[in-house]
Amino acid sequence: MGRIKQRMFSSPDILPRGLRTCFLVVDFAFLIYWTLTLFQLIPAKWLFKNTEQPILVDWNWSFLPLDMLIAITGFLTLFLAAKRSHKAVTVALISLIMTFCAGLQALSFWVLSGDFSWIWWIPNLFLVLYPIPFILLIFNRSAR
Repeated sequence: MGRIKQRMFSSPDILPRGLRTCFLVVDFAFLIYWTLTLFQLIPAKWLFKNTEQPILVDWNWSFLPLDMLIAITGFLTLFLAAKRSHKAVTVALISLIMTFCAGLQALSFWVLSGDFSWIWWIPNLFLVLYPIPFILLIFNRSAR
């Protein structure tokens, strides 16, 4: 098991294996989603239920600051890791925790409102689930 942990954080990589790819995918996906949303380019049949109600429009837009902070911290993590700064791990942890919270908040709302659509549930389940192993790896690494 020690060798597996060592390989996941092997030099010169200070981040767990796969985290760079996840950050690139998630952070660019947030930028693409908000660009499509801003220009109303998402087809109506893909939108979540009751999107014409002002309160739900506000609810959706309330995620913009959090999602942008996630993208910024994700890209900052990649920049710091490229510079071999150990601050990258701390910033990565912040980004992962915010990502988990954003996905959980969206899913919680849809559970309470009885709205179930795989188009929205799959990406938000991913946002909840993908950070967990990376958070655990970072905590386990720091506990050594």
